[in-house]
Amino acid sequence: MVNPGRKRDHSRDADILQATLDVLAETSYADLTIEMVAVRAGAGRGTIYRRWTSKDELILAAVACADQAGPEAGKLPDTGALRSDLLAMLDPDWLGSSERRLRILASLTAMMSRTPDAFAAINRAIVEPSVAAYQHLIQRAVDRGEFAKSADVAALAQLIPAMATYRALFLQQPVDLPFFFSMIDGVLLPALPAPS
Repeated sequence: MVNPGRKRDHSRDADILQATLDVLAETSYADLTIEMVAVRAGAGRGTIYRRWTSKDELILAAVACADQAGPEAGKLPDTGALRSDLLAMLDPDWLGSSERRLRILASLTAMMSRTPDAFAAINRAIVEPSVAAYQHLIQRAVDRGEFAKSADVAALAQLIPAMATYRALFLQQPVDLPFFFSMIDGVLLPALPAPS
């Protein structure tokens, strides 16, 4: 008879992922080790390796988890107007302070340069969920008549996530509230066609 073993206890996952971000912000991608994360989280290395098979996988899971902890744990706001929906989505504390955020994103940039599959993984973990959220909000605004049905919802949904990714990962500049306000009020909303 096969013994299935103990059922995995995922109650420590949040602590481990938070510890990963903490260590990443204090060191760098190159310096972070599973051992450092295990010590910070008060978990065994085996516990971590049973959930994530590599350092890269662990880092991506930590960043993705932080990205999904938005308004009301993933529930998209519905204020009745696109601008206020977009503003309600903003999280100025995503990944922590501006300095901490830049250090973590610098590590992701280093990871992309050293790991061939990292760019696609970062896109899946961070960019695609953001694009999907923006697409939902914009389409809902079009459906309720705020904007013309001719709006290119798919393209416009990519605008803020693409610019935020470029700014953070390549320019190494903060993705902060002034940036989001300029993108929402200066680019996205003016690009949407008025209802006829």
